[in-house]
Amino acid sequence: MSFINSNVSVHSSDYKSNFAANKAVCDDLAEKSARIRLGGDEKSRQRHQTQGKLLVRDRIALLCDKGTPFLEVGLFGAYETYSDVVPAAGTVAGVGVVHGRQCMIIANDATVKGGTYYPLTVKKHLRAQEIALENRLPCLYLVDSGGAFLPMQSEVFPDRDHFGRIFFNQANLSAAGVPQIAAVMGACTAGGAYVPAMSDQSIIVNKTGTIFLAGPPLVKAATGEDVTAEELGGARVHTELSGVADYFAENDQDAIRIMREIVFHLGEKDHARVSLRSPEPPAFDPEEILGIWNPDLKRQNNPLEVIARIVDSSRFFEFKKNYGTSVLAGFAHIEGMPCGILANNGVLFSESALKATHFIELCVTEQVPLIFLQNISGFMVGAQYERGGIAKDGAKMVHAVSTAKIPKITMMLGGSFGAGNYGMCGRAFGPRLLWTWPTSRISVMGGEQASQVLLAVKQGQLAREGKKLTAAEQDAIVSPIREKYEREGHPYYASARLWDDGVIDMRHSRAVLAASLATVLNAPMEKTNLGVLRM
Repeated sequence: MSFINSNVSVHSSDYKSNFAANKAVCDDLAEKSARIRLGGDEKSRQRHQTQGKLLVRDRIALLCDKGTPFLEVGLFGAYETYSDVVPAAGTVAGVGVVHGRQCMIIANDATVKGGTYYPLTVKKHLRAQEIALENRLPCLYLVDSGGAFLPMQSEVFPDRDHFGRIFFNQANLSAAGVPQIAAVMGACTAGGAYVPAMSDQSIIVNKTGTIFLAGPPLVKAATGEDVTAEELGGARVHTELSGVADYFAENDQDAIRIMREIVFHLGEKDHARVSLRSPEPPAFDPEEILGIWNPDLKRQNNPLEVIARIVDSSRFFEFKKNYGTSVLAGFAHIEGMPCGILANNGVLFSESALKATHFIELCVTEQVPLIFLQNISGFMVGAQYERGGIAKDGAKMVHAVSTAKIPKITMMLGGSFGAGNYGMCGRAFGPRLLWTWPTSRISVMGGEQASQVLLAVKQGQLAREGKKLTAAEQDAIVSPIREKYEREGHPYYASARLWDDGVIDMRHSRAVLAASLATVLNAPMEKTNLGVLRM
């Protein structure tokens, strides 16, 4: 395979300027991430621990094999979204390795509003289940939740993708042969009681774990019965009398030991069949990504320089190198796992759309996972290109992305605008995992373009009345639009709403893509059936 020759000078002023700017945004990301990972406030964490319970991330660390990565999803969920502070949307989710097997772990953080479910908590839980289903990952639920957040019940309870969908998914995951295993380590109330009840196997912790459809106050109000939480739904009740739980645990550590034992005894499943190679590090330091990437969206970046710092041995077998050069396509390995890579190198023309379509078809035929590296303003516009069939050729690319049943992974490096987001496998096109850099931006178009479009509309309206806008009036229209697009296109804003699976440090791209590839290879690849491609 062809070795990438890097043309980067680490001593240039551009490199140093880029490095400083990108390090600053990555440092900011690290600081915010660390704060989110603390969970609830100090008082809530202390109260949690005085009950003899482990903090949620300590539970996960104990559950996973030592020294293995935890691929967290939705860390920024609900970030600065509600009037309340809800770190990580009150739940931790991600892919962890248990007895050598990748599992989806979904763990309530009881230090955040008692682990209750806000609307975005539900969305995050459902997203984690979706990842588990697509990649055939056993689901391990560490339950410690008061159920739905009652003040927002209208946004949590009644709709199709609200709280009830969690249990619907559990049933269908189990029916699809995806194991469902729950450990009740705290409260498990009302609808939440169905998490262990709907699981294939369940564990409950003595004294701290409880399962009931209605707690003691509601039982008293409804029936007049006086009963303690332990008498109503404690560990002995559910392992000796009701049979709701299968395993009795003395404490959190014992529950995690039992859960690991359950995973150890799970049967083998079919998985994707690919030819693996011995992993090799890139020939260039991934740290250099900070210096080679210009965060100014108006500047073009060479994606080949990024690829050189991600793939094994910096080897990339480029497809149609001299055709449709505004998109790069080629084959590589990451940590020994094969992949196809599509990366933007400018606006998409008809030629680049056709090239991308051809390459996607090759990856489908050869059953190779496909990685999209986005930095795209969109498809080329103008009379010449419309007459040349850009809409038709762009549709071919979108069609291929939509129907390809191979695993797709997307990483947004820079801009992700308009139909370019679609052609490069944005969220709506079902990538198995989608990650963003802190330098990325996403919206229907750039803020400058949007402001000029809306300004032109207003000027057209006034022109019909024989009026004109002054410079100050124009600025009063344009400035708020630019600000709105910048705010709503920012990766923290997007990740808070779970439009992606996480914002990552640019230097960690190889590690994140490797963990993502390992995840998607758990499921056998489906056969792709193409529809009609307009010729």
